[in-house]
Amino acid sequence: MKVPKIVKDDPWLNPYRQVITDRMQHCADVEAHLTGGGKQSLYDFANGYMYYGTFCDGQTTTIREWLPNAMRVTLIGDINGWQESADFDFKPLDGGNWELKLPAAQFGHGSIFRLKVYWNGGEGERIPAWSRRVVQDSKTNIFSAQVWCPPQPYEWKCTERPKADEPFIYEVHVGMAGEKEAVSTFNDFRRNVLPRVIKLGYNTIQMMAIQEHPYYGSFGYHVSSFFAVSSRFGTPDDLKALIDECHQNGIRVVMDLVHSHAVKNENEGLGLYDGTRYQFFHSGDRGVHPAWDSYCFNYGKDEVIHFLLSNIKYWLEEFHFDGFRFDGVTSMIYLNHGLGEDFTSYELYFNGTQDEDAIVYLMLANKLIKQVNPESISIAEEMSGYPGLAMPLADGGVGFDYRLAMGIPDMWIKVLKESPNDESWDLGHIYHELTSKRADERTISYAESHDQALVGDKTIAFWLMDKEMYFSMLVTTQNLQIDRGIALHKMIRLLTMATAGGGYLNFMGNEFGHPEWIDFPREGNNWSYKYAMRQWSLADRDDLKYKYLDAFDVAIVHLLRERHLLKIFPFYAQLVSQENMVLSFSRGDLLFVFNFHPTRSYTDFEIPVVEGKYKILLSTDELQFGGFGRIDEAMSYPTSVASVDDKSTIKLYIPARSAIVLQRQFIPNVYQRLLGRK
Repeated sequence: MKVPKIVKDDPWLNPYRQVITDRMQHCADVEAHLTGGGKQSLYDFANGYMYYGTFCDGQTTTIREWLPNAMRVTLIGDINGWQESADFDFKPLDGGNWELKLPAAQFGHGSIFRLKVYWNGGEGERIPAWSRRVVQDSKTNIFSAQVWCPPQPYEWKCTERPKADEPFIYEVHVGMAGEKEAVSTFNDFRRNVLPRVIKLGYNTIQMMAIQEHPYYGSFGYHVSSFFAVSSRFGTPDDLKALIDECHQNGIRVVMDLVHSHAVKNENEGLGLYDGTRYQFFHSGDRGVHPAWDSYCFNYGKDEVIHFLLSNIKYWLEEFHFDGFRFDGVTSMIYLNHGLGEDFTSYELYFNGTQDEDAIVYLMLANKLIKQVNPESISIAEEMSGYPGLAMPLADGGVGFDYRLAMGIPDMWIKVLKESPNDESWDLGHIYHELTSKRADERTISYAESHDQALVGDKTIAFWLMDKEMYFSMLVTTQNLQIDRGIALHKMIRLLTMATAGGGYLNFMGNEFGHPEWIDFPREGNNWSYKYAMRQWSLADRDDLKYKYLDAFDVAIVHLLRERHLLKIFPFYAQLVSQENMVLSFSRGDLLFVFNFHPTRSYTDFEIPVVEGKYKILLSTDELQFGGFGRIDEAMSYPTSVASVDDKSTIKLYIPARSAIVLQRQFIPNVYQRLLGRK
């Protein structure tokens, strides 16, 4: 096999060339095995959801499940008063499959049921693994499967998917997206929150907690039913209506997909589904995640790959999702789940502690996603910096389109926590962390996601303003801590977005400095929903300063999207002055200038630039953004030649704790000189 492009691009990978080429061959061999030597495609292979599960044809309701270790499978439900009867026993088929057919008139849309599974030495009630609808009894809290065969299938209004573009992602949890202390629904989100996303200008929504999960407080990461839409938020048709309206407004919808592990629950989930753990998961210690208290899939098993790939195709085809954010990729890649590793050398990426079956599964998953929808995107939540994760399969990569830049929010929280005096911030280090990305991969940058808002931590706004947010956010109230917090909040977000390596992400509400952390109902807070909601009205009130941060987010998202800035590479540091606390860089024809000094404003501050004429497009100091209006945005700045080193510069007035975005405009005679230099 020829040298993969990933090795050609990065000579440090040359010692591991054989590992990479062996993996590429392994992936090809597994795909050939699964598809019958190429007789079918992965798209054809991933059709499990069309065979397994519950189906209605108007006359008969059919249930098929794979339970290879079962000795008897029977149905209990509202059709038989939850009492076992031989009339409801499943028929064993080849390959460990079981089937039951019942009259649709007696057992149809809306019927509630569970399986009673018997195996050698045990028995238990189970929810079908391929169930598309799972509901929880409000009195007993017991989960059961529900037949979902509506007489009128959902009719899609928007048949064309939004085209691929650099993603500006609005990360959402539908359940906590309402302002009431309760679980919000898909319909609530569609009516009340989607218009906000449209106004803000984000072109992608990333939905968390879609797959059914028994414990609400798990944030959706302890999945029990992989094919079922969480009934807490509404019906499958409600979700389709939400996605449909997103598409009508040009917004893509990405699903937070959990294939990295599964909840241990037996009655609700896949744990001991047929009396064995090894049906879906590894046996022994390898099958248990020590940090997450969950089970780990066996990605080397044909049936498991079939189950998971079918799950991917199901969500893309049945619900028109536009891609996935894969959760816990680090945990999948490494046999030790990446725990306790610092990943400071390339050897740690290729030292034999990787789960090659898991990596091959991810490669096949990314290939399938493109076969279903070439415009779809896949994003890896991965913290080790694994090389090639977001490179094409043909180049020796794993095939993701983007990787999350997980080190950036950690960096910002560390800066705010350990250096409360912003005059001590190391601008060189901050700029390095923001821009240190593999040149051959695209990344999603973000200042904070849901992770940084969980109880026990603080959002960036709360780190900056703390309890003063409760007392001093009136526009008529003067407070130095609030002034500082609003100024730095805008600068941090602008700097993070402007240096993003392909995409940007924001968790809902953080754009306007939501004052509370996230805490789901649990025993420790007396099952309260107080911190599992979003206070949207804060951003809507004219008498509160939250509106300034909201307006600023609208402005910068629209500006950078219109310029397609996140597609422009490379970009250049024009000035990093620790002494003056000034940072400046250019990207395309835009120039970004930041003055992080808390008290010092600069007049005629020289910034080295490309020759031309510069006009201010936006300033964090504008009154509409909660600034002090100290900059004349109407002015333009032609370049001059610096007296010291003959470089072109512009001279700017830069107020303390402010940032400016300027655009370079060519002057005809300057343009001719530039052509002459070429």
